[in-house]
Parts: sequence; structure tokens; C-alpha cells
Amino acid sequence: DPTIRLDIRYATTNNFTGSVFYNESKALMQRPAAEAVARASAKLKSRGLGLLIHDAYRPWFVTKMFWDATPGEMKDFVANPANGSRHNRGCAVDLTLYDLATGQPIEMVAGYDEFSPRSFPLYPGGTSRQRWYRDLLRRTMESEEFSVYEYEWWHFDFKDWRSYRIGNTAF
Repeated sequence: DPTIRLDIRYATTNNFTGSVFYNESKALMQRPAAEAVARASAKLKSRGLGLLIHDAYRPWFVTKMFWDATPGEMKDFVANPANGSRHNRGCAVDLTLYDLATGQPIEMVAGYDEFSPRSFPLYPGGTSRQRWYRDLLRRTMESEEFSVYEYEWWHFDFKDWRSYRIGNTAF
């Protein structure tokens, strides 16, 4: 789907660490998860919206680096490398919405990788418009068998992530 755009933050310094982790700006996923993202994108087009992906498959060693760099009180926002993550399996995607007409990202209650309660999918603050878009994204992704992570409105896990192995291949 050519309307799905990429802004892979870990291929840039525009992320919570300020460091580059990927050599290429790619969003890799297991095929069933990627097909579900494409179906979600198709549902949003009628509303004039597109998907903007910030991250998908993430090598295990990057998860370990995130864990090591994150203070204890913020660990809920990063995966424990002892268990691997859904990103390591190619079954998680971090994304938001953008306006198809303008190409501009839709303003949400919290920014991507904001480590605060504002990032929670059920956070009651922000404007009603921001919450409406956040909830539309969630409903659309859930309709394609993703579930939202309880601490990050932008993070969605595909239903069968447990059936895939942890990957550690850099890109």
C-alpha cells in the first residue's frame, strides 16, 4: 500500500535515546501482521487518513540496548530483553495517523516514545479530537487482530506473536 508512510525513528537520532540503531529506514514484519496493517490502512483511507510507521521488527540487541539505557522507573516503556519483545518477532508495529491530503501527522495526546502517563491508550487528558483520533487508530488496529500495549497508544501487537522466534538480525 503506497499510502503507508515510514518515519523509522531508530534509523535517525529523533528518538528517546538520541542515537541511531538501524542502518536503513525499513519496517519489516511477519507477512500475516504486515497484511493486517495493509487492511487497517485500507479502512482508514475513506476517512482521508493514512498510517505512518515509526518502528516494526527490531533486532534483539537493540531491545537490550534500550533496556540498559532506560532508568528503572521508566522500564514499563521498554521490553525486557530476558523475554524478547513482540518487535523482536516482527509482530509489533509502532504507528500513528497522518492526513492523506496534507501529508501531516495527526496530533495525538502524546508524542511517539513519550515516556509519561499521556502515552497510555486510556489516558483521559488531551483534547477530545486527539482522543478521538487515538481511539480510531486503536479500533481500526483491533479490527485487524492487533492489541494495543497498555503503556503506549502507538504500539500494537499482532495476535499470534508467540508463534514466531526472536530475531537478532541487524538492518
